[in-house]
Amino acid sequence: MSQAVRRATLGFCLFDTAIGPCAAAWGEGVLTGVQLPEVTPERLRARMRSRFPDAQELLEGPPPGFAQQAIARTRALLEGAKDDLQDVPLDMDAVAPFHRRVYEIARAIPAGRTMTYGEVARAIGEPGASRAVGQALGLNPFAPVVPCHRILAAGGRSGGFSAEGGAATKLRMLEIEQARFGSEPGLFDGTGED
Repeated sequence: MSQAVRRATLGFCLFDTAIGPCAAAWGEGVLTGVQLPEVTPERLRARMRSRFPDAQELLEGPPPGFAQQAIARTRALLEGAKDDLQDVPLDMDAVAPFHRRVYEIARAIPAGRTMTYGEVARAIGEPGASRAVGQALGLNPFAPVVPCHRILAAGGRSGGFSAEGGAATKLRMLEIEQARFGSEPGLFDGTGED
């Protein structure tokens, strides 16, 4: 099986969010990668340089317009905005077809909602593929634009999360979104507080 070649990544930058510094990389008109925080900004920068060795880090000035908008919306999402980011253009050329189907389902989950690995597997027509869904999400090159944090293990358990901080980061992101777990009340429902 031959895999498509990823479009050229022209640049990347780090940007601050409510959960720590994240990073975005872009090519011609598309994001080629998004990265959740690492332990330090230096490790985040090193990861981006490893993922995109030919890209130039943008140290001054804003990124291109579409990337600047995607970064602003991602920042707002991580502060609690209800934005699904579905229209943010992503370079899926080098993404395996199965992973692409998983990411399409993940992108359709509204902020504040969740699905399970099994529900995603059934939604793509492969009900026995829960483990493969988890593996695809662990390789997600676009988190949180592809919101893998919204996909949980059976019974509403957090499941794995490959970002720094693991499940604690996943749960923090869900708390920011005031997530509801299936038909169950959300983390903040019924508290009596406004």
